[in-house]
Amino acid sequence: MNWRAFLTGGLVVSAGLLVYGALVEANRLVVRRRSLRLRGWPDRLDGFRIALLADFHLRDAHTVALGRRAVSAALDASPDMVVIAGDFVGYWKPASVEMLGEVLEPLLAMEGNVVAVPGNHDYYGAGDADHLEVICDALNIRLLRNELWTHQGVHWLGIDSLNAGDPDPYTPLRSFDGTGPIVALWHEPDWVEVLPTGVTLQLSGHSHGGQFLAPWGWAPMSTENGRRYVRGFYPDAPTPVYVTAGIGTTGPPSRLFCPPEVVVLTLHSDLS
Repeated sequence: MNWRAFLTGGLVVSAGLLVYGALVEANRLVVRRRSLRLRGWPDRLDGFRIALLADFHLRDAHTVALGRRAVSAALDASPDMVVIAGDFVGYWKPASVEMLGEVLEPLLAMEGNVVAVPGNHDYYGAGDADHLEVICDALNIRLLRNELWTHQGVHWLGIDSLNAGDPDPYTPLRSFDGTGPIVALWHEPDWVEVLPTGVTLQLSGHSHGGQFLAPWGWAPMSTENGRRYVRGFYPDAPTPVYVTAGIGTTGPPSRLFCPPEVVVLTLHSDLS
C-alpha cells in the first residue's frame, strides 16, 4: 500500500468534510419537536410548551445571523416559555453587547416569559456573566445564577456554570415549599446526577450534540461534563434530562450529521 497517498487522501477527505460542515451543515438550522412525559408534571400544565435554545457562541456576523434565525424559529413555535441554557457568547469582547442585543431583542415579544442561565463561555474573554446579567435585565430575560424563580406555575431552578462559575443546586431549594414542578437549567448536563431529589426535569446544552457525528450517530469527541449525556432525552437519568445540540460551534466552525437546532418541548404528565 502507498501509505503517503493513503494519508494524503485522508487529509483531503477530512478537509472536504470540514468545509462542507462549515458551509452547509452548520447553517442547516432545524426545529425538533418532542413530547415528554414526566412523573410529577401536573395535569393543570399538560401541554406546556418550552422552546429550548443554547450555545449561541456569538462572535461574528455569521453567528449573529444564525442566532437571529434560531430566535425567530423559537418565537414561531408560540411557546409558553423560552429557555436559554447558556453560552450566549463564544468569549466576551467589545462587540459582544451589540451582538447580544441584535439576537435577543426579538424575545421582548415573550413579555418576560424567558429564563436563562450562564454557560462556561459566558465567563471567558474580557468580561464575565455579570455583563450578561445587565443585558438580560434590559431585555426582560430572567437570568438565574443559583436561584429559584416561580413563574407560570413552574419553579425554575437556575444553576451557575459548573465548568467556569460557582454552581450551587442545593441552597436555592431551601425556599421550596414542596408543591409544584421544578425545572432545572444547568448548562453542563452530566451533573444531573447530583441534583437534589424532587426535580422534575433538567434542561442543558454544552455538548453541541457531539458537533461532529459519524453517520450512525457516534460522537468521536466530547466535552468536559458533557460526555455522559450528549443529545436528546434521557428519561432514565437520576433526573430526566434533555440536552440540546445547540446553535453555534466551538473549535472549527463546522458540524457534521449534527445540525444546529431549536428544540420545542411539549410536557405531559406520566401517570404510569
